[in-house]
Amino acid sequence: MKVFSRLTAIAVTAGVLVGSAGVALAGLGQPSPWQMGLQGSATPVMDDITSFHDFLLWLIAAISAFVLVLLLIVIVRFNARANPVPTRTTHNTVLEVMWTIIPVIILASIAVPSFRLLFLELDVPKADLTVKATGKQWFWSYSYPDNGNFEFDSLMVAEKDLKPGQPRLLTVDNEMVVPVNKVVHVLVTGADVIHSFAVPSFGVRIDAIPGRLNDTWFRSTKEGTFYGQCSELCGKDHSYMPIVVHVVSDAEFTAWAAQAKQKFAGNDNVPPNVVAAAGAPARQ
Repeated sequence: MKVFSRLTAIAVTAGVLVGSAGVALAGLGQPSPWQMGLQGSATPVMDDITSFHDFLLWLIAAISAFVLVLLLIVIVRFNARANPVPTRTTHNTVLEVMWTIIPVIILASIAVPSFRLLFLELDVPKADLTVKATGKQWFWSYSYPDNGNFEFDSLMVAEKDLKPGQPRLLTVDNEMVVPVNKVVHVLVTGADVIHSFAVPSFGVRIDAIPGRLNDTWFRSTKEGTFYGQCSELCGKDHSYMPIVVHVVSDAEFTAWAAQAKQKFAGNDNVPPNVVAAAGAPARQ
């Protein structure tokens, strides 16, 4: 009865998970309630990451099922009751060759697409736009050297100041704005400690290290607002430095850049950390 009860509980749990799969897999640009898989893809790199992830999932499932079948065969056919006189076989050449060659083939089938994916992530194509992201305790600063070399800070909006539809702990006052279907070259560094620039729907994650300039890239094929967060433990407010990328049309980006050059033309003598600290929202 105990075994039956456990199996029933497992079946019910599996049914609930399967029933909620439509909601769990629907996220694009931000996390979804009960999310089980990766966020929806908005870039070619994330398309490949998702495909590689799904390929590995099916491969691992097949290997696990195969091993389970072998274990069940051994349990049923070679227990002491069913097989009181054990065999004295010690070697099987065909079997030994197979369990050497097949794992090599499996590893090669994993290595080839993984190397291709790594090359795709690291080989930055010719950029249409360059944005520099600087991680600070605990906010991000963005500069646009190709569009007037202006810079602004991006701070999290406090929960009490959120507007309807804005996600908690992910909304910022100044978003990083980029045009759709353009290669964005992102230069990433840290001003104080190690941070990490990560936007899941873009397939982007790279460390922001003080004194070092790392770079990554993305090309969003969809307009919209995409959320990320610092993904490296960087201090007490690590969870309060979200990343928001707003992808717009070329015309909208041109208009925004013209306004941003005027809006963020401030006093260059005031350190950005001082300005950001003065206007930082209260933590919830």
